[in-house]
Amino acid sequence: MKKSRINDIIAAHISIPNGSVNKPYQAVVDFEKWNMGDVIFSEWKGLADIGLTYNSERKTIEGNPTVSGDHKIQLHFCLEGEPIHVKILNLIINPDPRSLWKDLPSDVNDPYAKPDDATAYALMGDRKLVVSSKRGRSHKNAGTFRDDDFAFYNFDEKGWSLIAVADGAGSSAFSRKGAEIACNATIEYFKQYFAENKEKEIEDAAPDAITAIAKKHMYQAVKYVYGQIKEEAEQHAAANPALFNHKNKTVLEYYHTTLIFALLKRFDFGYLMMTFGVGDCPIVLLKEDEVKLLNRLDVGEFGGGTRFLTQAAIFHSKEIPMESRFNVSIEQDFSYLFLMTDGIYDPKFEVENNLQHLAHWKDFMEDLHGNNEAKAEVDFSQPLNEVAQSLSGWMDFWSPGNHDDRTLAIIY
Repeated sequence: MKKSRINDIIAAHISIPNGSVNKPYQAVVDFEKWNMGDVIFSEWKGLADIGLTYNSERKTIEGNPTVSGDHKIQLHFCLEGEPIHVKILNLIINPDPRSLWKDLPSDVNDPYAKPDDATAYALMGDRKLVVSSKRGRSHKNAGTFRDDDFAFYNFDEKGWSLIAVADGAGSSAFSRKGAEIACNATIEYFKQYFAENKEKEIEDAAPDAITAIAKKHMYQAVKYVYGQIKEEAEQHAAANPALFNHKNKTVLEYYHTTLIFALLKRFDFGYLMMTFGVGDCPIVLLKEDEVKLLNRLDVGEFGGGTRFLTQAAIFHSKEIPMESRFNVSIEQDFSYLFLMTDGIYDPKFEVENNLQHLAHWKDFMEDLHGNNEAKAEVDFSQPLNEVAQSLSGWMDFWSPGNHDDRTLAIIY
């Protein structure tokens, strides 16, 4: 009779919940539910090999699995008056999805090669800047390039500070170069601009005239940047026609990139901020009790809504007048000024509307301060170089489905 009962126990199908590597695991062991209430002794073998233990007080299998696979776990048991027998149970531990991603370097010999990651910091007038740009996991996995870019400059003698961020289109072969030129050409333009003292027209203007003059000046900057990308595209296409063989694409489409920039200076009346944006990268001003989106975003309800600096149509669009892409504001003070690409915006804010809600920004700041899965913290009270490095580390956060390049610039 007992032999038959033992055979029944050994043969009975018992399902143990699946687990995942590096995720806390707990499964209840209920002998009554498993129709094993007559078992008087039990011991588990094989759990420790995969990072798990049996908690006899809670009657649970628990821990953080360390090994993926279909594991055969032994349950040693006996009935009253019988020797110990062994029942085999299957426990499936799924791999940590993060471990499936490769980190292949990009081609350093490519004509448009660039660092896979970049982090920098600087004093910007009476403020500080930290910025980091990280190659996305999708690019790491394929050994392709980081398409995001940034550049900044502090015009000490003039009191103005400038930061530019760009996100090259993943579908455009040379967008990484487009983004690089967009940022660097923005700096180049304003270096000449300040060398010629053109800012005086803004600084000496009547208050009600500042916005119109500033927008006119920014428009000239954007035209210059567009022209620099166009010049590079045409020269590269002339030298390498085989690389530009898509009949339905202009050479500029191979360099598609977004661009945002912020130019600011502190005056007696507050901070004068001049911003521009084309594409889906936000510029956000955060105060203690207020948040402001300083540029319009080109986002589509079902994707595909992004516009690029390299689309000539943006300069004469009736649907989205070019003037609407420029913003001028005066702020008495602020806590942080953020410029980011969608690699940050998508996982942290999801939709444009959330960018304008203070509650979402409070959550974001808590995230930066270490309230996250990795406990990665950015402590803005630390020396500037340490803040920059901690920001770079924070930007390695895991977000399922969000594996794009990430760039975040913070002025504080």
